[in-house]
Amino acid sequence: MITALLGGVGLSTGAEAAGGAGNPAVPSGGLLAAAASGPATGAGAADLNAWSAAQRVNDLKRRAHRLPVIPAAAPAAAVARPSVQAPTAAAGASVLVLYDTTGPYGYLGELYAMATANLAGHFGTVTAKPVSAYTPGMVEQYSATFYVGSTYYGGSIPDAVPAAFYQDVMTTAKPVDWIGDNVWNMANAVGIENFKKKYGWDPTNSYFSTNGSVGTINQVTYKGQTLTRKIPAGADGGVLHPALSGAGYPQVTQLALATDASTGAVTPWAIRSANLTYVGEIPFAYVSESDRVVAFEDLLFDALAPAATERHRAFVRLEDISPGSDPTELRTMADYLASQNIPYGINVIPVYTDPRGVYNNGTPQTITLAQAPDVVAALQYMLAHGAVLMNHGYTHQYGNVNNPYTGVTADDFEFFRSHVDAANNVVYDGPPAEDSTAWAQSRVTAALAGFAAAGLPRPALWTTPHYAASAADYRVFGQNYTARLERPLYFAGTLSGAPVNPGRYIGQFFPYAVKDVYGTTVLPEDIGNYEPVPVNNHPARLPADLINSARANLAVRDGVASFFYHPYYPVAPLQQTIDGIRALGYTFVGPMDLAN
Repeated sequence: MITALLGGVGLSTGAEAAGGAGNPAVPSGGLLAAAASGPATGAGAADLNAWSAAQRVNDLKRRAHRLPVIPAAAPAAAVARPSVQAPTAAAGASVLVLYDTTGPYGYLGELYAMATANLAGHFGTVTAKPVSAYTPGMVEQYSATFYVGSTYYGGSIPDAVPAAFYQDVMTTAKPVDWIGDNVWNMANAVGIENFKKKYGWDPTNSYFSTNGSVGTINQVTYKGQTLTRKIPAGADGGVLHPALSGAGYPQVTQLALATDASTGAVTPWAIRSANLTYVGEIPFAYVSESDRVVAFEDLLFDALAPAATERHRAFVRLEDISPGSDPTELRTMADYLASQNIPYGINVIPVYTDPRGVYNNGTPQTITLAQAPDVVAALQYMLAHGAVLMNHGYTHQYGNVNNPYTGVTADDFEFFRSHVDAANNVVYDGPPAEDSTAWAQSRVTAALAGFAAAGLPRPALWTTPHYAASAADYRVFGQNYTARLERPLYFAGTLSGAPVNPGRYIGQFFPYAVKDVYGTTVLPEDIGNYEPVPVNNHPARLPADLINSARANLAVRDGVASFFYHPYYPVAPLQQTIDGIRALGYTFVGPMDLAN
């Protein structure tokens, strides 16, 4: 079988991964952003490159003091100064996510806000609004506020952040996380010296570039873990280098450090003082399983669940099992996992079809579970030895066409159209013409009927084939299953209520369970899968790579190292992976445990 390796946001993942804004082919999780494979990524490489270029130009203009300065507000005495202390909030928190919508790249704000809101959905209820809709005192209505600054205000783009937000950030005792642009506008608005006296640094003298060049920041160090940062040449908007005020001003805690490979310089990547946590870039572009986004995923605990207990769990699922699978291989996997007392998931496709006979000498072939009693017996054996049944689509392919490979079950997308371009990249073309709530429901209904006809229990969990579907489809899956376990796509229009734009989306993976913007519980899959050969410009992914990703994810204080494995591969690489992850201190749990 062909394994579709579709990395997400710069991800290198396997069979089910797809890209997202900032990913090379997104449904992978990766969170977002520009992608090396063009149309396959939500944001698109051209847009992200242009955004990055504009970011650098604006930063140079600000350095040259050519951007207008917002008049300073009242003197320091007029600004309340709560005592400097770590922010506090409780699990079950209410979260406000504010985002930009203006300018030529305003749509990116909604994508990044969805990524932030999804992560915050691990901790409680989330409200997302354009920052322009902020009203005085709103921060006091929530446990914590996150502002995602993706539009660089200045020059031809007037500042859309209400003055009330700047003032409220200064006066509230509630934690505020500021990500990316425009913190310098806040300093100008409340008074630079006022800002320095409360926070200990000067955003107006902080820049994304040093000596006029962004440099090459290729890693971020956080909680003892070295995280990667791999952004294509010309697509890097930079990381803000905060100008710390030093003696006589409040101490600034440097939470994470960025290293510039070209100079060796080490500068703060994320800092905190008083109620304000600042992250020097939006961490959702070009991400991978070992990326600096891991640091951001953990920083949410500081604002939303600071008392969380350190806990590191792992999960493995067996992938692409169908009526065409080898029962002996399935039993072999079951025996190994049972011998290790490891609960696991089995992703089962109830109908195998090869509509053009690609693997059957030109003769079309379709097999249901009810027609494959040996496979069903193997599945029942697995369920009796620690497995949890999961539904992985209806046929895991689309019609009788290549989508993008062979048209055969487990090779192709089912709920999204795609093709492989001349450069050997998988390109996402969008939902099929017949996509609708009714169409998706009909396939789910047929899939569930296939399990029932074979005498198997109804699966409570769902994984979308190759992780790609429309917003309407994801909602259907959420209505039929307790949770989804995957790396979803999130489409522009979901937060705003505008018509969903199927060509603009972000892919995301999670290190813990979340309630996402579709209203569905999504369980984590964040370290990818074993893939011994390169596929579609993605390198092979071996046990050492999975183990290294699990090591990086130790930075998430209550995170999960979740991966999948195809049972047609030998047991040995699975054993190496499990042994390596266990050696890091992870405990393997079943999929239903991940929701807790």
